[in-house]
Amino acid sequence: MFFLLSYILIPMDEAQTDHLKAYGVVYWAIGKGYEVDWLLNYRGGSFLIHSNSPDVTRRASSRGVFYERIGEGDRVRIEAEIERSNMSKVRLLSLPKLAVYAPKYAEPWDDAVRMALDYAEIPYDLIWDEDILRGALKRYDWVHLHHEDFTGMFGKFWPTYANTDWYRRMVATSKEVAKRFGFKTVRDLKLEVAKRIKRFVADGGYLFAMCSAPLTLDAALASEGLDILDDPFDGDPPDPDVNSKLNYDKTLFATNFRIITNPYIYEHTDADATRDIALLGPRAKFKLYEFSAKVDEIPTMLTQNHTHAIKEFLGQDSGVYLDKLKRYVVVLAVQPKAHAAKYIYAQYGRGFFSFYFGHDPEDYQHFVGEEPTDLSKHKHSPGYRLILNNIFLPSAKKKKMKT
Repeated sequence: MFFLLSYILIPMDEAQTDHLKAYGVVYWAIGKGYEVDWLLNYRGGSFLIHSNSPDVTRRASSRGVFYERIGEGDRVRIEAEIERSNMSKVRLLSLPKLAVYAPKYAEPWDDAVRMALDYAEIPYDLIWDEDILRGALKRYDWVHLHHEDFTGMFGKFWPTYANTDWYRRMVATSKEVAKRFGFKTVRDLKLEVAKRIKRFVADGGYLFAMCSAPLTLDAALASEGLDILDDPFDGDPPDPDVNSKLNYDKTLFATNFRIITNPYIYEHTDADATRDIALLGPRAKFKLYEFSAKVDEIPTMLTQNHTHAIKEFLGQDSGVYLDKLKRYVVVLAVQPKAHAAKYIYAQYGRGFFSFYFGHDPEDYQHFVGEEPTDLSKHKHSPGYRLILNNIFLPSAKKKKMKT
């Protein structure tokens, strides 16, 4: 009978009509005060809302999200299946305060995370260097970085785009911010921002990053006090012995890499596996690992999906070689043919970080100036689901876990 159907199940397996919008419905439900459980490894990582409110069903229906009304008997049966299987139930307690690190001016490329959050109707704030220097990070639980260069090399776009309006604006704006805050160079500005982001994680924050941000963050941290910039960036050559002086103790996840100082080579470090991944071609896929849901809850949360094979996609940094990772880093997804990690996670201090390599999961090779991806055509994207899994990490009531 209708009155006995006390719960709303949002399945995340192949039955779901819009996987990406489903995250937004769940986010909305938490914000309205409904009790929500994330059923890890159950039907692709489904969500159970402890209500049969018409408000919830209307929200789901209006967003094209499939749901099922279930009763107490169904809930007991599901929880029994979870108890005897490689599954777990996690209560989502509160809404995380989200921020995306991005400049206030328009860039000639999109940000997959911003597109995912916008499509799912999940709110976030934009913050940039000035905001971080003024202490904005303490206001947030979760921060995302995307196509950013913390080394002061301006994305290594100089050989191709030095005379374009957008490149000149990027350089001029960064120099103005550096001067305003008392830094001699943009490199010094970006290093200070990188250090504050690292401290944000150590103090209990959640950091998610894609594309060039993770490796340039670590390159900046490892090279503190060293000259890694060639003539186009600071007017003189870099220290020829810079790679023998890098301090990997300062990095978050990468080790034993070399910084590529040559401005004509697009890569920032030799930890970047883009060239080997690109050789595999657009039909390649990478493998998503499965974890013990009852023991490794955070890796399990981050890898919830309706498939374990994800189509490959490139970025300025498309993966990191496995032998360049620190020992405590957990590999969540691997491109075995390139011996590279595609998706990683680790605890650092009181916080966590997860890094996902590549630019846009539904655009194999995204070019400067290209139109952004229309996510309404990719409602079931497993690559974008990995992005959206991250936003609930601060919300989850977590057990003590092995990392």
